[in-house]
Amino acid sequence: MGKVIRMKLAKRIKKLRKKYGYTQERLSQLADIDYKYLQRIEGKNPPNIKIDTLEKLAKAFNISLSKLLDFEK
Repeated sequence: MGKVIRMKLAKRIKKLRKKYGYTQERLSQLADIDYKYLQRIEGKNPPNIKIDTLEKLAKAFNISLSKLLDFEK
């Protein structure tokens, strides 16, 4: 995953998290991912994210994976 895409995804996840009123801690619980990992995902240098993690995040937001990856929104 390229850095530009990782940055767009990080912004998308943070935007959705705030829209849903979730804290990072709450989203990490709902998505069953480590809180520190979520902090890194939303950080200035996001890591590569496995598809399984993306699916967990989409499920936590109750949206499809394709909607999660829609950076234009």
